[in-house]
Amino acid sequence: MTTFDELILSAEVEKDQATKRAERALAEVKTIHAKARSEGRARLTDEENRDVTNAMANHTAAQDEHAGALSKVAQLKTAKAAEDSADVQLRERHVDPQAAPRLPAYDQVVRVGMEERTYNPGNARRGGPFVRDVSRAFLYRDPEAESRLIRHMREERVERGQYIERAAGDAGTGAFAGLTVPQYLTDMYAPKARALRPFADACNQHDLPADGMTVNISQITTGATTALQASEFDAVSATSMDDTLLTENVQTAAGQQSLSRQAIERGTGIEDVTMNDLQRSLATTFDSTLINQATTGLAALGVATAYTDASPTGPELYPKLLGAAAGVEAVLLGFAMPDIAVMHSRRWYWLNAQMTTSWPMFGQPGISPQLAGINLAETYGAGVRGVLPNGMVVIVDNNCPTTIGAGTEDEIYVAASDECHLWIDPAAPQFIRAEQPKAANLAVTLVLYMYFAYSFRRFASSVGRVSGTGLIAPVF
Repeated sequence: MTTFDELILSAEVEKDQATKRAERALAEVKTIHAKARSEGRARLTDEENRDVTNAMANHTAAQDEHAGALSKVAQLKTAKAAEDSADVQLRERHVDPQAAPRLPAYDQVVRVGMEERTYNPGNARRGGPFVRDVSRAFLYRDPEAESRLIRHMREERVERGQYIERAAGDAGTGAFAGLTVPQYLTDMYAPKARALRPFADACNQHDLPADGMTVNISQITTGATTALQASEFDAVSATSMDDTLLTENVQTAAGQQSLSRQAIERGTGIEDVTMNDLQRSLATTFDSTLINQATTGLAALGVATAYTDASPTGPELYPKLLGAAAGVEAVLLGFAMPDIAVMHSRRWYWLNAQMTTSWPMFGQPGISPQLAGINLAETYGAGVRGVLPNGMVVIVDNNCPTTIGAGTEDEIYVAASDECHLWIDPAAPQFIRAEQPKAANLAVTLVLYMYFAYSFRRFASSVGRVSGTGLIAPVF
């Protein structure tokens, strides 16, 4: 049966969420007015006025919800106090009056604030206790495991309630239909080597919309025109603008793993390996999709710059990278600058191995005039690996293909990170579901998944691709 403590906590969570919604509404109003001020406009546009009106309506609604939650908390606390008083009187009748009052066990009380989370890097560094609790809750209805999971989900509701409600639906924590993986685990990896998601981390990331299976972007296909007026009173240039709808699909990356009951009961470290390997595999599939997916991926959209050479060298390859960058900038103009070059690790190390006696005619900020670039000596997946002579940064990503052309060539992709748009569900990653479709086999199935959408084609031909025989497997 639900206790008053649980009901009070739930009401307090509602109050906290209402407060956050009210704050977000006011922040939106402030942002709209600040934008108008920075642009020197005395009035808001009609659309901005509508947004301000909606934001203030949301603020009013949030304040009403906050007041209702406050009232609910007060009522529940009053009722709990009455229940506690009755319990005390009952104990005084049957228990030694000298005995110390019985307080709830520490692990039966949810605390959110400065205290550590139920699952944190200190007590569940690789996620094993989390997976183990999920499994034991389903296998045995272990009350302690269920209690920790309930506490974890309440903590999630306080910090990311709007996403949890959307993802978990009405199943509730008691059903464990979808449990949020503790967020710090997204950076923890299993021993098996995988390519992970270096390019995805360099993209321009946005929150995935709450509903729908597509992301729609308006593309202007026919723009307005201007021209010199030939004579006074002549009609000035006029062209009706037109657009088309660019639709990007919301995709699902997912994986599953079945754990035997024996592994859960008798194994050591099984949960760590399971959690981390699923995480790494999911990250790799996600990133590889961005690069290699047909039609919409980086490789498919790249405008080719050929580098054909039987004896390739770094100094010969560099102008091809600039050629690709020049093509990207000619398309984007002032909207974004080509600032990243995505390549396989073998190509990066080959470039590091090249020697030169010539230097660029123009110096770049932060790069010595007698260097052809900078190696930042970062580990794989830790971000930017180096800087090219023109200032573009290098993203090393082993999801880049190495079987192009005759079967041994790789490619280098030049793009503007601001125009590499990536939408990710804010609740990802993701959710872990524990069910028992193989109960007769003494197994528990764990499923990890995430929703995402991406677009590199807001502007046509805005990705460059350097390819050809000059990028065959390097010889060191």
